[in-house]
Amino acid sequence: MISQATFFLLLLLIIALFAKNTSLIIAVFVLMVMKLIGFDAKVFSYVQSKGINWGVTVITIAVLAPIATGDIGFKDLTAAFKSPYAWIALISGIIVALLAKGGVTLLAKDPHITTALVLGTVLAVSLFKGVAVGPLIGAGIAYLAMKIMDIF
Repeated sequence: MISQATFFLLLLLIIALFAKNTSLIIAVFVLMVMKLIGFDAKVFSYVQSKGINWGVTVITIAVLAPIATGDIGFKDLTAAFKSPYAWIALISGIIVALLAKGGVTLLAKDPHITTALVLGTVLAVSLFKGVAVGPLIGAGIAYLAMKIMDIF
């Protein structure tokens, strides 16, 4: 008999294939293979606890790569701050980082929220061609909304 977890992964794989979302297809496939060969007991908890940090690290490397190649230098940095859009980007980066901090707090305090966040992320990735950085930022936005609701 198929386990609930395997069924859920198969359902996600079908959605990913239907939506032609390569990232989700690869993620589900890797998890299913690890489950089939018995690595799930040893690896899943480690991936769950460290995976977001790995993902953030990979994204950071991708963002910093143009600096490493020399495509972006100090001249570009100083020129960018003459643009109002650069200031908007700077402030947005600060806000997103602060929201993510609240997201980490929320996920640690209320892990059951993770289910809704993961579902929202999967739906956005598979149906709307979103990018799966959503759970942490989503948790941060949820944390902020909950704090605002607590005030009223």
